Amino acid sequence: MALYKEQQLKIYNSLTGKKEDFIPLLEGHVGMYVCGPTVYSNVHLGNVRTFMSFDMIFRYLKHLGYKVRYVRNITDAGHLTDDGDQGEDKIAKKARLEKIEPMEVVQQYTVDFHNILNTFNFLPPSIEPTATGHIIEQIEIIKKIIENGYAYEKNGSVYFDVVTFNKDHEYGKLSGRKLEDMIANTRALNAQDEKENPQDFALWKKAGPEHIMRWPSPWGDGFPGWHLECTAMSTKYLGDQFDIHGGGMDLKFPHHECEIAQNEAAMGTVPVRYWMHANMLTLNGQKMAKSTGNSINPGEIFTGDSPHLSKGFAPSAARFFVLQANYRSILDFSDDALVASEKGFNRLMEAMKIMQSLSTEGASSMDISAWRQSCYDAMNDDFNSPILIAQLFEGVKQIHLIKDGKATITADDLKLLIHTMEAFVFDVLGLEDGDAFAKADDSKLSGTVELLIKLRKEARENKDFATSDKIRDELLALGIQLKDGSEGTTFTLN
Repeated sequence: MALYKEQQLKIYNSLTGKKEDFIPLLEGHVGMYVCGPTVYSNVHLGNVRTFMSFDMIFRYLKHLGYKVRYVRNITDAGHLTDDGDQGEDKIAKKARLEKIEPMEVVQQYTVDFHNILNTFNFLPPSIEPTATGHIIEQIEIIKKIIENGYAYEKNGSVYFDVVTFNKDHEYGKLSGRKLEDMIANTRALNAQDEKENPQDFALWKKAGPEHIMRWPSPWGDGFPGWHLECTAMSTKYLGDQFDIHGGGMDLKFPHHECEIAQNEAAMGTVPVRYWMHANMLTLNGQKMAKSTGNSINPGEIFTGDSPHLSKGFAPSAARFFVLQANYRSILDFSDDALVASEKGFNRLMEAMKIMQSLSTEGASSMDISAWRQSCYDAMNDDFNSPILIAQLFEGVKQIHLIKDGKATITADDLKLLIHTMEAFVFDVLGLEDGDAFAKADDSKLSGTVELLIKLRKEARENKDFATSDKIRDELLALGIQLKDGSEGTTFTLN
């Protein structure tokens, strides 16, 4: 019997503001859509935290035995520099500044995104669609919205009519905003603005002569609005209604609010059963911002090449740190917190090794079945990973007691203990043994030093002794000592 039939999962629904029993539309199947990155720059650490939360959620749903279709998009067009439908497309702007094609920008930062997530041991989504790959679907949705009377065309652009929509629907129900209040707090439109109301948003924007990214449409050459792509891709792969839609807290308004309006206007249905939002990440108690220097790239965590870090950390140690906070809580990132988390992670990994060789006896000092259920109870309570980790450390405590002869365990209970620990540590939390990272790091170091040894050998053969000596001396200063012998040069770490 699938685990989901005996474990009742509750999810905090952002739409209702309360935890609800999770009951998928189709038993045994889950459709989940998560808003992916806009690939115009390196992935932000705060975005990684959001995607890591949904990776854990994806893993737990699979662990429970659900067949999950997880869709996470790539925004490679349509996201303007100003969410108020003004300015350039973020990708086109980057392409113009770097004098390259927009799709070169997309390729570069999509590869970076995947590399970072792979290093953190993310599972790939079931489908990863792109906005540019679904222009036709977006145009068809716009046609439906116009036909249903909730959008209008102006000079080659198409705008969603929020005021008309709000007459027979509720715009603002996800974010808790009232349209009347939004109107009262908004400046009047200027003479150049094409919108009929300030709250209206673009479904399709006319492309000016200078706009690089453009597609033909019934309204002329243009490009889709940012909000529209997620409506098109989520419904294409998950249906007009699906189970879970996730993303960062910053997307709740206007992005997700607009998605709901578009779905209801086009299909006449409430699109999502459970809305989930991951909270933000701060650095040393303050909002991350490149302009103030209070920021860090995910890759810098591994190398330690940041003024905010004392050293590099294994990806799983950093992942463990992130998952020690509930996905709906603000998480403050700091060197001290990472160092402390690393100690806990190492203790957990040590226990995972110790438990494999524990001796068994005729009775157990701990009720392993009850402890196992406490792990499920934590995750069933809206994926409460910090409580799960606390329960796992109850298991760690028991492992050490058994090892020291202060507690006992039966053979069957030991199998259950090992199976439970491995399932939650490796499969659900997605952690990996830190030794694997250390070995990979050693391999990279060896390869780098061997390359320098080769360059030094070539310098000596060319009688460039200054370069040869410089390579030797600078490596020595880094704690790497070269030793020349009859069979070649070797090195040792001091």
